[in-house]
This record gives sequence, C-alpha cells and structure tokens, in this order.
Amino acid sequence: MMIETTQSIVNDQGAINLPLLLAAARGRCVAAHFGTYDYTASCSITAAHQHMMHPACDFAKNMMQVSFAGTGIWLSDGATNIMPVAPHRAAPGATLAEEQIAENQKVVHRAWKLHYDHIQHSLTNAFYQGWDLHPAQLPTRYAAVYAFFLESLDAASERLRNFVEKAAKATLVGDVFDDAATGQGLLNYFLRAINCGALTEVEALRLSGLTLDELRSGSFVKILKNRQNL
Repeated sequence: MMIETTQSIVNDQGAINLPLLLAAARGRCVAAHFGTYDYTASCSITAAHQHMMHPACDFAKNMMQVSFAGTGIWLSDGATNIMPVAPHRAAPGATLAEEQIAENQKVVHRAWKLHYDHIQHSLTNAFYQGWDLHPAQLPTRYAAVYAFFLESLDAASERLRNFVEKAAKATLVGDVFDDAATGQGLLNYFLRAINCGALTEVEALRLSGLTLDELRSGSFVKILKNRQNL
C-alpha cells in the first residue's frame, strides 16, 4: 500500500489509521511504501522543501514503523527526484565545450551525493528499501547500502560474538541479563546485510560466530535459550 497522505496516518476520528488500512487488506498487503512528495504536499510543504529528510517525513515513517512492527510488512522509503542527468548533450558530429563537460560532471555528482545522503538517512532510520527513478541512481544505491553495512562490519562482528558469549554466561549463572534488545539489534544488522547482498551467509557465520540455524532463527532470545540447553 502507498502511504502518501496525512489522513493515511491519522484519520478524521483522531485514530491511527495505519493498522486499520492493514486490517482492511485482509492479508493481501505485503509492503507499505512511503510517498514523499504527495505526503509533503498534503502537509502544505512548499516545493523547495519537499524532500526525504524533512521532519514531516520522519514523523510519518516512524508512525509506519510503530504501526507495522511485528506484522512482517516490508517498509519502503520514497525516492530522490533530483536525477543524475547531464544538462548538456552534444549534437550529432559535434563535441561539448570544456565548460559544458565540467558542468555535466558537477550536476551528476551533486545529484549522486544527494541520493547517497537520502539513502543513508533512510538506512539510519531502519528503512532498508527505497525507490529509484533513473538507472543512473543505481550506482549510488549500491554504494550507499553496501557502505552502510560494511563500514561497521568489524565492530558489529566483534560486538555480537562477545554479546552472545557474555549473555549466555550471565544466564547460565543466574544473573539478570536485560539487554537482549541490543543483541537483537546486532543480529538484525547481519540479517539486513545478507538480505541486501552486502554479506553472504558464509561470511556472516564466520564473522558472527553463530551457526546457520541460529542466524536463520532471527531471534537473539532463541539463540540464548538454545545455548542454555547445550
């Protein structure tokens, strides 16, 4: 379903409308996509400020996360509408001037940087999918997504290995371990990295110290419980 109006977030009765929309789909909905520009327009935001990092968009997407958490619904962010397209094209048999070539590069690089920043913002806020409107946006899509996961790979790997070991020991000796959410966040990192292709399962197993069954379980609590019984 598309989420692109203010009424899709809060209805005229003051109730959160997103769970009602999901229920109305009667099991047919598998994903919810945020429509950046229709939504910001419905908020009366002027064109110059209609972009993916506007606070109004963050509010709507956070409402989507809260409403659809635990439902299995995939979430997708909107698109960057500034295209990496060079403004100058040479006529048949002609060549561009150096100034035109320089301007083409500047325009494309600026659009790529904007697209990269938008994707990084989406990923930071746990929106792991998004739209692309032009084939020339694919290089920055891959660069942004892979960089997001690979730049912190070593630290996340060490943290998860240590976390599982210390948490299991704490549980075994009867101590209270109440930070399973942090462990789940680290596990989610690996699951999302595999999902987008930044990591293979083999690499994730080697780096995390988990078994294949543990990784595929998707649950840090289940991993701890199973290790208690070993």
